[in-house]
Amino acid sequence: MSIPPQFLNDLRDRLNLSDIVGKRVKLTRAGREFKGCCPFHNEKSPSFTVNDDKQFYHCFGCGAHGDVIGFTMQHDNLSFIDAIESLAAEAGMQVPQSSPAEREKAKEQKNLYSLMDDTAKFFSDQLRAPVNRDALAYVLERGITEQYIESFRIGYAPADSKLLRGYLKEKGYTYQQMKDADVIRESNRGTEPYAFFRERIMFPVADKRGRIVAFGGRILPDHLRPPDRGDYKPAKYMNSADTPIFHKSRILYGESHARQAVSDGQAVIVVEGYVDVVACFQGGFQGAVAPMGTALTDEQILRLWKLIPMDMKVPILCFDGDKAGQRAAFRACENLLPLLKPNHSARFAFLPDGQDPDSLIKEKGREAFEGILNASISLSEFLWNHYVSVSDLTTPEGKAGLEKILNDQVDKISDRTVQQYYKQNFRNKLYETFRPQKNQSNWSGNASKGKWNGKKGGYTPVPQVNLRRPGGANNALYARILLATLINHPSIFDVIEERLGLLRFEHAELDNVRQALLELLSTDQVLDTKAIQGHLNDLGLQTELDSIVSEAVYTHAGFARAGSDDSEVLGGWNEIAERLGARDLGEEIQRVRREFVDDFSEENEKRFLALQSVKNNTKR
Repeated sequence: MSIPPQFLNDLRDRLNLSDIVGKRVKLTRAGREFKGCCPFHNEKSPSFTVNDDKQFYHCFGCGAHGDVIGFTMQHDNLSFIDAIESLAAEAGMQVPQSSPAEREKAKEQKNLYSLMDDTAKFFSDQLRAPVNRDALAYVLERGITEQYIESFRIGYAPADSKLLRGYLKEKGYTYQQMKDADVIRESNRGTEPYAFFRERIMFPVADKRGRIVAFGGRILPDHLRPPDRGDYKPAKYMNSADTPIFHKSRILYGESHARQAVSDGQAVIVVEGYVDVVACFQGGFQGAVAPMGTALTDEQILRLWKLIPMDMKVPILCFDGDKAGQRAAFRACENLLPLLKPNHSARFAFLPDGQDPDSLIKEKGREAFEGILNASISLSEFLWNHYVSVSDLTTPEGKAGLEKILNDQVDKISDRTVQQYYKQNFRNKLYETFRPQKNQSNWSGNASKGKWNGKKGGYTPVPQVNLRRPGGANNALYARILLATLINHPSIFDVIEERLGLLRFEHAELDNVRQALLELLSTDQVLDTKAIQGHLNDLGLQTELDSIVSEAVYTHAGFARAGSDDSEVLGGWNEIAERLGARDLGEEIQRVRREFVDDFSEENEKRFLALQSVKNNTKR
């Protein structure tokens, strides 16, 4: 769309820059200007100025500079056209259209936006009506506070179809407009039109500018509504159909709310539904959004990346830990692959079985959900884990099949650079997985030979550990795997005690669990998993325990589960401990190397060479 220069000048003249900025930044008058802390970088002393006479802002700290349009684009993370439309609405101006057809379309859409906003007001008023107090009580019982009922404009659609139709008719809307907006539908029984949403908690769906474009309705629980009629079973959720102002494949629920939080640096988190988004916001995860009841579409993936203002555009996709969640994650992975490009990807997080973000945050607190997000894995790791888990790796043909299917998936990536790195990543994994294995290190004596078989002079060789390994995982995930394995298999403690005592966990909460287990299991008493968990709970470590013995951890290391074969458990524990130790050594080498480059002293040189020697000996 081409915007005439005169319209832009009129728009700037109509608006006071300090009024627009002042709604987003706390300003104080300083002579003929205003001053405040810059919203584009962290600072304690104000260096951000706004000049209404000259109609520009400037930060003497970071150099940010521009007019009211530039400020709105940068601060609100909007495109040029979106910023113009937002400011024009605030100034009471109509953005010029380039043709009669576009002007007519804009008029039609404006009427529908207005109708949807009035419909949202109707639903909101109904939720507060005394006759519907049970519906309000249900929303509050679900843990949604008054603040977020208002913020998300949550409402209630009554059973009587005539109420909404009469309300909108009094507002001057026609039946055709109501049908175009999909709030009223024609009856196929020859009766009068009826309200599409009835007896449901209503969640208005806004576009990125905050305009209501659709609704999602959740059915009330059985005890709050009349019995089902015959065999009819209403769907738990109902969503608006596509309309001239709504296309569900392009909309993310909660985007207009999440935009500011994401601009402030919060992570974009994709959850399943409306209630989950609201629960995340209440829990402090205000970058949460949700697709409209479908798997992520190409348009929604692109919107997610566009929503993130940083160079690294990697939202976290949060799924249930059951088979349905795994299937949904795989569908998202398939949609993502062709779109990948440098610094544009996604991470995958999995919830414990039977939990969603809403229930997890309510029952375990925000720390439990944060642990799930911290344990998220990259797209490449998810793809590897998925195909390893469904492949037969006991035969050469099965191994070749794994390699072929991974290459077939990588070929779907359009960007050649990203495709090249994916191929290299999987080649490395295949080599590391199938190369001849050396014996475990002898730090624990004969235990490295295998499992004692009770026969004269013999150990049964330890089979290879299952292949779902977190190759690129972080320190916290490695730590959780090691701790979960020990909690579920305390019988390995005598073998791994010394090594566990020497390990370093970066996260203080997880290190507290490590120290508690060392103290607990070093006693003479024999403890099983249930007793260990009880002791940790008594020590106030329940939140940390929940993040450790969780499906999110077992997804990466199946050997850590209770019931896994003992020989597999010890091999798995050793491998992860080696990875964690190698990671710490590598980080220490990099740190000392930087110090050596900055200061070529003899002491720094000796430290660097000594660490390199340790690394070389470790590889042998």
